[in-house]
Amino acid sequence: TTLIVAGGIERGLEKAVRVLMPALFVMQLILVVYAYRQGAWSEGVEFLFKPDWRALTGDSVLIAMGQAFFTLSIGMGAVMAYGAYLPQDTSILGTSVMVIVADTVVALLAGLIIFPIMFQYGLSPAEGEGLIFKTLPIAFGNMNGGVIFGTLFFLLLVLGAWTSAIGLLEPAVAWFIERLSLVRWKAAWLVGGGVWVLGLVSVFSFNLLADWQFFKGNWFDNVDYFSTNILLPVSGFFIAIFAGWKMCQNSSSEELDIGTAGLYRGWRLLIRWVAPIAVAVIFVRGMGWLG
Repeated sequence: TTLIVAGGIERGLEKAVRVLMPALFVMQLILVVYAYRQGAWSEGVEFLFKPDWRALTGDSVLIAMGQAFFTLSIGMGAVMAYGAYLPQDTSILGTSVMVIVADTVVALLAGLIIFPIMFQYGLSPAEGEGLIFKTLPIAFGNMNGGVIFGTLFFLLLVLGAWTSAIGLLEPAVAWFIERLSLVRWKAAWLVGGGVWVLGLVSVFSFNLLADWQFFKGNWFDNVDYFSTNILLPVSGFFIAIFAGWKMCQNSSSEELDIGTAGLYRGWRLLIRWVAPIAVAVIFVRGMGWLG
């Protein structure tokens, strides 16, 4: 990841994403066909799409919002980093819609891969990350062609994590370049090295530091909860405040260029009032600060 980001946007980041993302999508389609033929398809589809309204609580909405923020890279700088490198004539509205649609499609395809296979082999959907790293390998090991498709699945997982890591490293690298006037390769290795060292603490939380339990569990559990359910919504809240209240109206109108004055006024209403209030209410309710 550091090598790619150190290579720059066009030579590193852009080339990597152009290759990795289509490969990710193709692998997903192959595995969906496999899940349809070998898994408990109808049971998996029912679990994925049939709503359970009893589970719709403040905490679950907060978790869902955190997941939405995370999967769309809202509140962590990645979207802004990519957006800063877009050509001037690129439609922000059109690109945003494309990102949302593509992200949703990919997420649904992932569900159509995992859940039919999971139910076929009697696995529990409550396993969380254990479902992928502990139980799914057992399921793949008992399937016809499981070695091939298991390898494809985990390669898919690596590609997804890799492209995300590239996008997440870039904002910090760009900040060091602009603020400290570092050359790109030095900034990339400085940030990448720092992330690697901090990441070791998360790794050790499953072995050497396994007894260090507090709040939501081990160090990894707390970092996951704090970043996904607290930092991202709070960051998104303040970004909405900045875009709606601090950013010059002429600048936002010019950058958005969404065609009509009515659409822009609608966006401004959403970004100034609806989005911040909704995020704040869901966050406070999910944290248990409201009855």
